[in-house]
Amino acid sequence: MVDGMVDSLPNMRKIIHCDADCFFAAIEMRDDPSLRGIPMAVGGNPSRRGVISTCNYEARVFGVHSALASAYAKKLCPQLVIIPHNMAKYRLAAQQLKEIFYDYTELVEPLSLDEAFLDVSSSQDYRGSATLIAKDIRRRVESEIGITVSAGISSNKFVAKVASDWDKPNGLTVVEPSKIKGFLHQLPVKCIPGVGKKMQATLQNLDIHQCADILPIDKLELIRQFGKFGNRLYHFARGEDARVVSPIRERKTVSVEQTLDQDILPKESEKVLTVIYQKLLHRINGLSTNKQFSKVFVKIKFGDFSKTTVEITINKLDFECCKKLLYQGWERQKKPIRLLGIGVRLQPDMGLEDGYRQLNLFTTVKESLVL
Repeated sequence: MVDGMVDSLPNMRKIIHCDADCFFAAIEMRDDPSLRGIPMAVGGNPSRRGVISTCNYEARVFGVHSALASAYAKKLCPQLVIIPHNMAKYRLAAQQLKEIFYDYTELVEPLSLDEAFLDVSSSQDYRGSATLIAKDIRRRVESEIGITVSAGISSNKFVAKVASDWDKPNGLTVVEPSKIKGFLHQLPVKCIPGVGKKMQATLQNLDIHQCADILPIDKLELIRQFGKFGNRLYHFARGEDARVVSPIRERKTVSVEQTLDQDILPKESEKVLTVIYQKLLHRINGLSTNKQFSKVFVKIKFGDFSKTTVEITINKLDFECCKKLLYQGWERQKKPIRLLGIGVRLQPDMGLEDGYRQLNLFTTVKESLVL
């Protein structure tokens, strides 16, 4: 494993690729601990031409994998337990996962329900350390969602994604810029996006098996052989990837936060909460009319840089509610507070008039949900 700290160069991109380990299966094992330690999968009924969506690592030992026919999976592993899909549950966990990502950067590019790229180049969390940010993300996901995430860190998307697969499950691999070429040197060409079975066979016929085998070949020759894809082969084999992290999301929160000059306790932080609460109201008033509000949350960063977020479902926003969340969050670790944040979750307008939307925001507390 290549490990280190991608934090030394101030102008260098810092990209994290996070990938939840056997996501659907992990959620089912979280909710039913009796499934742990035995071969299990999430998929369709074997008697109805069902297909495996994902499986745990115990099942993979028998050759079970995603996209495999459920009936054939049972032949490979007769003791395999196949759980039907529960997409509502997986989507909820995926949303919780993304909200954790957004606590560190707005530059989040989801690739699927369970994986995403994060560009933390400009993040001030942990003094800009991508390694420490990734460690905290993994800690929070396990603590707040009950599953594990593997992460890869490097200066570009391609290497970060390869790195996240390096130490699965529940691993963290950091590839520093100076070590990228050595890291990729012995990796098979199939690690390059777009190299499927057919392309891999074509490359092997040309005696190209590893990324290192591409290095001596002229760029123009690769383009002549493979068209535009030859350009990708040339650059990715060298660990070069200029693609940016492209956030694709509708705004779902409005928030304000403040880093304190010195660490303080909850009683002292009530004054800070009052100030940022007023700022939040000001930002809410500047919103367009096509949004409603569903939750209010308080975010706390403690003196040791660990974080927690507490939220409740609301149809009233008031200061006392926020103060209650502040104390609930502090009770989790009971440490001095370094940063305090407050915000609301947004949801699409359901066709209600704006006057009703504002009234709905300032009525009564409905129920609580602590994440």
